[in-house]
Amino acid sequence: MKFTFLFALLFSISSLKAQTYNSMNVSLLSVIAPETTNNWYGTATKYAGCYGWHNPVDNKEYAILGSTKGNHFIEITNPSAPVVRDFVPGVAQNSLWREIKTYQNYAYLVSDDNGNRFQIVDMSYLPDSVHVVYQSNALFAKSHTIFVEGNKLYCGATTSSTGVVTSMAVYDLSDPENPVLLRKLNQDLPSIGYVHDMFVRNDTIYASTGNPGLFILKFNSNNTFSLLADYTNYVDVGYNHSSYLTPDSKTLVFTDEVATGLAVKVIDVTDLGNITLKDTIKSHIGATAHNPYVTDDYHAIISYYQDGIQIYDVSNPNNAVLTGFFDTDYLHGDNDNYTFSTAYRGCWGAYPYLPSGVLIASDMQNGLFVLDMSSALGVKSSSTLNYLNIYPNPTTDELNIVISSEKNAVIQMEIIDLMGRVIMKVDINKTEKLLQHKINTSLLASGSYIIKLNGGETNTTQKFIKAD
Repeated sequence: MKFTFLFALLFSISSLKAQTYNSMNVSLLSVIAPETTNNWYGTATKYAGCYGWHNPVDNKEYAILGSTKGNHFIEITNPSAPVVRDFVPGVAQNSLWREIKTYQNYAYLVSDDNGNRFQIVDMSYLPDSVHVVYQSNALFAKSHTIFVEGNKLYCGATTSSTGVVTSMAVYDLSDPENPVLLRKLNQDLPSIGYVHDMFVRNDTIYASTGNPGLFILKFNSNNTFSLLADYTNYVDVGYNHSSYLTPDSKTLVFTDEVATGLAVKVIDVTDLGNITLKDTIKSHIGATAHNPYVTDDYHAIISYYQDGIQIYDVSNPNNAVLTGFFDTDYLHGDNDNYTFSTAYRGCWGAYPYLPSGVLIASDMQNGLFVLDMSSALGVKSSSTLNYLNIYPNPTTDELNIVISSEKNAVIQMEIIDLMGRVIMKVDINKTEKLLQHKINTSLLASGSYIIKLNGGETNTTQKFIKAD
């Protein structure tokens, strides 16, 4: 038994040596950081939103990554070896906010920074190059976010060349290179002064309006807007940021960006006269959820400031279950001379809809991550989920331990040195599905250790390093 246990420990150590990022059921295929010269006003921030595009003609896949200078078009057909195929500079440099959406073979590029222009890019020439076919402020100069549904382009918080702000505008993309304005939201609902982001399905708009909350609108066949419902007084209410709908259109997952660390909400929208909260999701380190996405198999993929990608099975909206995560780890970036709030570091956005099934995610300091999420998508909420996450690793004075399992139990925690000696033993009374525990490591000698958990449904080990 001793030999078996020691072999298991050594196997665990060898398999963890290559681990760079904290993760569960999500693995790193590649990371690329093409912006090398331009940080946002001298900070470590270089990147913003990202999006994906599949060319059906040659079956190649691309990531589009927004950066301070513009937008990078990166081929990821071989996800382990991404290649920058072209770059479209923004009209204004040193811009933090960039968002991208695609329609047919076109990419629509917007920014919410002063001095920029609305850009349309023809991607049909890839992998050779892309062609800018529209660059103007005639329709608008700035837009905070955009969404494409059918042949319509929805633009949130547009600003004209003369500084006039429109809460939301809809454009016809029948001629993809020359969008035509259909209607502005303030023409019909002037009480909604700002739309930060939106999700649209079948002309029903789930509009995140910041502090006022969530408003559900209809864009009618006569090109007018009507209000269907609002959801403004809810648990952990904050700055309503963005949302995504499940495939059956029954459940909406949405985030609140400010204040930091607010829960992601999972709500039932089958009856707009009686919207109900079904569950909430929170980062184990109190990080801020930025953007949610929902896959066809009912997995919510959430990009977090400071906490990377979190993946939840929401097929049962009453019980969202964590099935995987990958921390893009803002601490791996260049932290020198950083003046922007640390609350706005880490993962900005993601795109989980490429035919290959790879996940792309943009980290504000570290670039584009190409990830394999297949294991996380293969775990369903009916499974028994147990994981141990520890940070920081290496550690000096304190180690945070996060334990997840479905059942409550008394869990025995042991810290074991590489000679197999038990250095510390603690019983933890776990009364919640997700438990965070701290231990003092200041008195441990520098070196490698194994932390072992056993009790209830939990039986796992993980290595950590005590630094000088």
